[in-house]
Amino acid sequence: MSQERIKKTVNVQTLINEQGLSGYQKLVLFFCFSILALDGLDTAAVGYIAPLLVAEWGIERSALAPALSAALFGLAFGALAAGPCADRFGRKVTLIVATVFFALFSLLTALAYDIPSLALIRFLTGLGLGAAMPNAVTLMAELAPARCRSLVINTVYVGFPLGAAAGGFVAAWLIPHYGWQGIFILGGVLPLLLLPFLIRSLPESVSYMTARGYPLPRIRAVLERICRCDLSHVEQFVLAEAPAKSSDSSLRLILSRSYVLSTLMLWITYFMGLLIFYLLTSWMPLMMKDAGFSIEKAALLTAIFPLGGGIGTLVSGVLMDKFNPGRVLSVVYVLAALLLIAVGQSMDNVAVFAVLIFLAGVMVTGAQASLPALAAPIYPTAARATGMAWMLGIGRFGGIAGALLGGVLLSMKLPFSQIVVLLAIPAALAMLALWLLSVRMVRPAADAAGAAGTLARSAS
Repeated sequence: MSQERIKKTVNVQTLINEQGLSGYQKLVLFFCFSILALDGLDTAAVGYIAPLLVAEWGIERSALAPALSAALFGLAFGALAAGPCADRFGRKVTLIVATVFFALFSLLTALAYDIPSLALIRFLTGLGLGAAMPNAVTLMAELAPARCRSLVINTVYVGFPLGAAAGGFVAAWLIPHYGWQGIFILGGVLPLLLLPFLIRSLPESVSYMTARGYPLPRIRAVLERICRCDLSHVEQFVLAEAPAKSSDSSLRLILSRSYVLSTLMLWITYFMGLLIFYLLTSWMPLMMKDAGFSIEKAALLTAIFPLGGGIGTLVSGVLMDKFNPGRVLSVVYVLAALLLIAVGQSMDNVAVFAVLIFLAGVMVTGAQASLPALAAPIYPTAARATGMAWMLGIGRFGGIAGALLGGVLLSMKLPFSQIVVLLAIPAALAMLALWLLSVRMVRPAADAAGAAGTLARSAS
């Protein structure tokens, strides 16, 4: 009797974990990667057109600050709002709405005529961009098998820096032919062209559908495409994790006693990582010029810093799938702190200086981009999108703080060598937060419990 029930009851995450990465999952991976690449292209676009706006609008460089920071605030608030929406209305619908939102406002950016209009439109664009990233990552996390989940999530995340870098090459070709407006028109048209494929081919998360009690045929259809098997005999799909109370909001859940320590440690780590990243990428050219480097050499050395981020992200993903992910990233941040100190002591030798900047970028960017993969399995399905989105949203304020702090440190006349050494402090704080997280990490029952647990419940 119990054997018959067992055959007709399937734990959706266990079933996914038992399979290899199917062609359908790879297609979803491609779509999520593409969304983040378009996200990165649009986010970085203002930086590429800044010199042109200064000349065309006849303004001071400092006047661009509201426009440059507006998107960062939009990214933060977009992420904070998107998580609860995705946990209530679904990952797919929230992701599609966010994509439409940032596509339309990217197109409208081409109509900006002064700093206030540009700042307003970039803030609104940022809301869509900020909402898209955590939902793309959450969706992929819930569709990936546990044994390669970190690598899959990190592969999706690599789309963002690659899109940002590609924006530079695109801008170099588009601007001479179509003006600065061309890059925003392209940034709006491309996601709109991708939209029909997203609507048709992107699935809803099976974990989310199971937790929310979606009709059996909808869950079965997605699982059969993922697992390439016939599930027509299945009468019930289940999750191994305990269901959330209906009265609990997703935000209240991630701040509940069971998850609050993990939540706070993730917020601290993401905040500190973006503080380091944005301070360096925003101010490094000026700091290096003050240190005696030519403008050309300062720009080249600055570009080296994020260049290794893709390598660091993918390597971190492989290691996180094999070892305790929190401890892997805490070690990465230890290396980042040591490398930042070494960078400050090596300015006399340009070759060594460049190598150390590259390696520091591998560590800082790789660890930062790996945090969504760390966060995904910590939270239950009912609050996963909120947990990841709020980590990203709170972290964005670290980026804003980094950009502001860089200006303060420069006004204090501190040399570049001292500033990078000071940045070892937030790297060390991130390391400590990750170490504590690795000790007290809350694992979801879906990963901790195997198929035996599900079978026991089915048979009882």
